[in-house]
Amino acid sequence: MQKRLILLGLILLAAGLAWPWLRRLALGRLPGDIHIVREGFSFNFPIVTCLVISVVVSLILWLFRR
Repeated sequence: MQKRLILLGLILLAAGLAWPWLRRLALGRLPGDIHIVREGFSFNFPIVTCLVISVVVSLILWLFRR
């Protein structure tokens, strides 16, 4: 468990350091993401982005377990 937490921390650190480049991937603005803006109200539900991230993380975990 300790190794997994350290690995997760390193992954989060790497993502934080790479954030200026990761912002350019347009995650959160994919077709199918729901974004509603009204006067005094804003709602954002990035459903397609969540699906894409879930598939990528699942593939990475699958590759590490082999």
